[in-house]
Amino acid sequence: MNLTIENILLVGSLLLFVSIIVGKTSYEFGVPTLLLFLAIGMLAGSDGIGGIHFDDPKIAQFIGIVALNFILFSGGLDTNWKSVKPILREGIALSTLGVFLTAISLGTFVWLITDFTIYESMLLGSIVSSTDAAAVFSILRSKSLALKTNLRPTLELESGSNDPMAYVLTIAFLTLVINQNQSIFSIVPLFLQQMIFGGIAGLAFGKISKFIINKIKLDFEGLYPALVIALMFITFSATDFFGGNGFLAIYICAVYLGNQDLIHKKTILKMYDGLAWLMQIVLFLTLGLLVFPSEVYPYMGIGLLISLFLIIIARPLSVFISLIFFKMKLRRRFYISWVGLRGAVPIVFATYPLLAGIEKANIIFNIVFFISVTSVLIQGTTLSIVAKWLHVALPEKVKPISETEKFILDIPKSSMKEFEILNDSFAVNRRIVDLNFPKSAFIIMIKRRGEYIRPGGSTLIEAHDTLMVIADNQEDFLSVGNCLS
Repeated sequence: MNLTIENILLVGSLLLFVSIIVGKTSYEFGVPTLLLFLAIGMLAGSDGIGGIHFDDPKIAQFIGIVALNFILFSGGLDTNWKSVKPILREGIALSTLGVFLTAISLGTFVWLITDFTIYESMLLGSIVSSTDAAAVFSILRSKSLALKTNLRPTLELESGSNDPMAYVLTIAFLTLVINQNQSIFSIVPLFLQQMIFGGIAGLAFGKISKFIINKIKLDFEGLYPALVIALMFITFSATDFFGGNGFLAIYICAVYLGNQDLIHKKTILKMYDGLAWLMQIVLFLTLGLLVFPSEVYPYMGIGLLISLFLIIIARPLSVFISLIFFKMKLRRRFYISWVGLRGAVPIVFATYPLLAGIEKANIIFNIVFFISVTSVLIQGTTLSIVAKWLHVALPEKVKPISETEKFILDIPKSSMKEFEILNDSFAVNRRIVDLNFPKSAFIIMIKRRGEYIRPGGSTLIEAHDTLMVIADNQEDFLSVGNCLS
């Protein structure tokens, strides 16, 4: 069946509905939902029972880039700076040096066992060199896996920040495949430009976005998430236009925004959580439609060999070398090595050789697809088991709740206190978002001239207001008092 304007909404909504229903029960059988989304796409494709013919890498790449924007931005918003700060250096080492070492070691192995040229081998290694943010975020959170001693922030920071490095390496080696006469050292300026510009742009757009979100006055709360979406795409496209790495920029921008006081922040976080899941489903369905299982089958043998080398040798080697100068228990290093999930990102990156029209593009795409499937199937289904084996998992009863979860879920506070605003208070004629309240304290109601007002981030505090504040402990109330006085 060919996709037309008349049936695309029906087919798309049915696939989405089936994916959500099937995904709801998938973990009862220990199967990651992302793999099922991919399988549904394949079943609906030309080689499956659906018979939908979809063979357009350009559209698939566009959908992939849009989806990755939402997935990375959502992951960044959910990243708590206090949790990340202690492991920042380890995360950066894994997302840069670790990715580079994975690409080089795997590329060398591919060169030795296939008829690929050295640059084609390095291109394949680069495409699958990063852990996949969509896979890591969704599997860790869906399984509610609690890990010891900053292990989970390390894994999420790595997966959220290492795609830019893989992207740069992919583009660099693709350039070398196309232009064989270029020196390998010619990719160094490209790498520096992408990473430096991307990092600076991410922080700059984060600060600009905070200013716009908090200063602009919109009549409807629902417009604020739409505003953030616009700012996200501006960050990505503007950074890319000026030669920086857009993926790195949006992740840094989102991490910055996620740790700031924003108007209607809860609404924004909830919306992005839902959109991230939607984009993961759409992305995996699209890539499932794009692949032809009959074309993957001939490369299953070599694909399995490369995948096992990646899981057992290349990934652990890169992790241990990257973390050699950091104090970390051996079992934590082994677990980080195991959570080297490959998912949709490598498949999206594999569309670049297809669009460039290089000789072995189809072979690379099919091998990458098989590597991603086996990675999610082997590693994704065993994260909890391996965590227990290595004694890095926390019992469910002591599982910590993240600051973002507390914020979104309205976790009840231990006590409430009223604060009366005097004429000379610092808070008079200031918005709630500008008061710098402690993260665990919230104004739940304002009593003003005998009436009760539901507060929002943009609500102005007036003299003689009575603020009803809930918080966890007395120290939080003291901080609130300091902010108001």
